Amino acid sequence: MKKSIISVAIALAFVPALASAASPLNALEKLWTYDHSNTGVLGQSSEIVAYDKLTNSLWVAGVAGVDVLNASNGSLIQHINTSIYGSINSVSIHNGLAAFAIENTTDRTQPGVVKLFDTSSRSLASGVNSISVGALPDMLTFSHDGSKLLVANEGTPTNYKGYDPVGSVSIIDMGSRSVSATVNFNSAPTFGSDLRPKSIAGMDFEPEYIAISKDGTKAFVSLQEANGLYVINLTTNEAEKVIGLGSKDFSAPGNEIDPSDRDGRIELRPVAARGLYQPDGIAAYEANGQTYIVLANEGDTREDEADKGRLGGSSDASRLNIAKPDTTPGDVVTFGARSFSIRDQNGNLIFDSGNDLDARAIALGLYDDGRSDDKGVEPEGVELLEINGRTIAFIGLERTLKSAVAVYDITDPTKVSFIDMLVTDGDLAPEGMKGFFHDGHYYLSIANEGTHTTTLYRLAIAAVPEPETYGMLLAGLGVLGFAARRRQRG
Repeated sequence: MKKSIISVAIALAFVPALASAASPLNALEKLWTYDHSNTGVLGQSSEIVAYDKLTNSLWVAGVAGVDVLNASNGSLIQHINTSIYGSINSVSIHNGLAAFAIENTTDRTQPGVVKLFDTSSRSLASGVNSISVGALPDMLTFSHDGSKLLVANEGTPTNYKGYDPVGSVSIIDMGSRSVSATVNFNSAPTFGSDLRPKSIAGMDFEPEYIAISKDGTKAFVSLQEANGLYVINLTTNEAEKVIGLGSKDFSAPGNEIDPSDRDGRIELRPVAARGLYQPDGIAAYEANGQTYIVLANEGDTREDEADKGRLGGSSDASRLNIAKPDTTPGDVVTFGARSFSIRDQNGNLIFDSGNDLDARAIALGLYDDGRSDDKGVEPEGVELLEINGRTIAFIGLERTLKSAVAVYDITDPTKVSFIDMLVTDGDLAPEGMKGFFHDGHYYLSIANEGTHTTTLYRLAIAAVPEPETYGMLLAGLGVLGFAARRRQRG
């Protein structure tokens, strides 16, 4: 008990000072959880979730196929077997058309495929329904108007072949259902700093996630292993630039970390090391007429781990997993920033959550000390909802002792405020999230990779407050959040 109290006190002492704003949420109510092992299909999991408003159903992609769930009660409507095409990595839905990103069935270094399904019949769509794309299509998303489908072809190297296929983004014209452009990153001008050098044999940019601006003119692509953000002009379908995202000083106030999994303590402290941001999930939104990108700074090594090592010795940084090509004597560089951040469309850092995610996980008893030497709570995914004129960000944490999603108001990117930590007993490792509006209510669905479960929450919306009441409302927000947790997690 004494250790727990000390840990909480230390954690709260290092929570960054975030701005105050009223929450549009009254409570978060858990409606149901579906366990995908009940589908009865070997290898079926829960990784990426999409929502179809025409049928009020959730489509959950998980290695062996897609489980289509009734969003009202969580019952299984149908399992769609995609293993005959290959391993499915992602699903996206627009206006009754579901797109599946599937890697090559025998060799993932070869071109993958996008399969199109009708959400009403849950069968292959009429007309063209199979489109060849780049190697290892890992994520895909429709443009807001549905005219384009963008596919992030990660092109991860395969060790036994010693071959690293070129990463790219396929832009599919949905009018003709054909690839109108394949964009790669090698010739684009570079800006920023700490864009990872190609000093590792065969290292190539590997696109991870795509976010599209509200006006549909720009696509932002996270290059996780390279610590970069790639910008595509969607008017011309051409590369615009690659931005190095820099690094985070873990010795600076508000950025403290727990660097060791073996020292018998959970303690955030300044460490002489830098963390590469290396975002996984990203999302775009508008504030005051400007486009901003929200990034979950998970961090990642190459899959062959050719860039990973340990410093050794007895310093605080001795246990950290370090980026070998980036670390030099006196300058220790590690993976991930253990935070989420907001940047403008030129990559300038507007906000970073510091160590807020780790600190709050510690305070709630959710922090996994076994991950301290690696990337902390590992912010994985981002989902945004606009509620009563406020933009709410949901940040999924992959490495906590229970499924945890941090909720923030990011309406003004310069005045971000924490709302609550959504914790679900029985779930673990949220991978994908999807928010939606149906029948007068807002919802958040969470696909949990660790437990192969999908959970749905309903968000209870507060009345829109007058501006002068914001401060008073926030004063009671902590009590409100605690009460909400007690109701839903008891």
